[in-house]
Amino acid sequence: MGFFNKLKDAAVKEAKKKIMEELGLSDGGGDNGGNKPTMTTEEFEKTKPDELRKDIRMISGCEDRQTSADVSNVSSFQLPDPAGRAGGACTSTLLSILYADEQVPEDDLSFTEVLEQMRMKLKNGGYSQIPQLSSMNPISVDHKFHLVPDTATGTKRAVMIGINYVGDNPGELSGCWNDVFNMKKYIQDVHGFEEENIVILMDDGNHTEPTKANIINAYKTVIAQTEENDAIFLHYSGHGTKLRDDDGDEGDGYDEALVPRDFQSSGMIRDDDLYELLIKNLPDGVHMVCLMDCCHSGTILDLPYLFKGDGKQTEMTLDPNLDLDAFIQRITGKLMEYLQAKLAANLS
Repeated sequence: MGFFNKLKDAAVKEAKKKIMEELGLSDGGGDNGGNKPTMTTEEFEKTKPDELRKDIRMISGCEDRQTSADVSNVSSFQLPDPAGRAGGACTSTLLSILYADEQVPEDDLSFTEVLEQMRMKLKNGGYSQIPQLSSMNPISVDHKFHLVPDTATGTKRAVMIGINYVGDNPGELSGCWNDVFNMKKYIQDVHGFEEENIVILMDDGNHTEPTKANIINAYKTVIAQTEENDAIFLHYSGHGTKLRDDDGDEGDGYDEALVPRDFQSSGMIRDDDLYELLIKNLPDGVHMVCLMDCCHSGTILDLPYLFKGDGKQTEMTLDPNLDLDAFIQRITGKLMEYLQAKLAANLS
């Protein structure tokens, strides 16, 4: 962590401590004990800042500690597969449930059913990864699964990134371009995305190169173009990684990161960068879904609510590993106001 980040982190902790002392309350046990949420969903929803009520969801292929995988033969998933035989395990599995043989299921599926079916298909294919759904707001996971809700009546925009890292040894992948083509066909056929509103970045020599600068620009542009009632779909298929946390906001000490094509010269795109790019400036009234098919992607957006398709969890809950105080400070800069509201609620 840099010198100024250390000062900032220390200042936040000291200010929090003073508020707690003024009200005669403990701060939750110091650096470690205060990191995990002790609030119920109802308490958090009652006290969280308005900036944290945006409609943002993410589907990830695995937990933070897990790696994702390529599928060597997507024909086993009954996909349209317009451009080859390989694909990412998360994308291929999701599409095998939502779009097998280019057909949507006859019956509506709930979020729980989709994620648990993904998990079973992955397990039967020899993959250990556990798909996850995270959200800025609590979702009733027994409700109908959708990428685009009926309330999103405006323009539907997508940024789709597939990186095979051609020529890298080790590190070259084989399925990421196909992930993009397969998912693109699905969102166009089923959800009505128009060609002119879909931006594709791939290292295939035919599309915009998925460099760090180009990815950042694509994300900035889609956020700038979007208006109330629009829908955004962001799809990333490529490498993901973990880096030492550089600002003290991660409970496990690591940032999750995307790996652009020019990572060796330009570096990674950290979860903190994604917050700045995608969440802080997202207009109100916009529905955004991210599909992250990469390693260590479980909480790459650090959204506060989490549901794992492991067959054990029955409802979406606050992520027990998320530092809520750091999360709120990073997104809104209103940690003190939040703590005061939270403490007032506790005392009422």
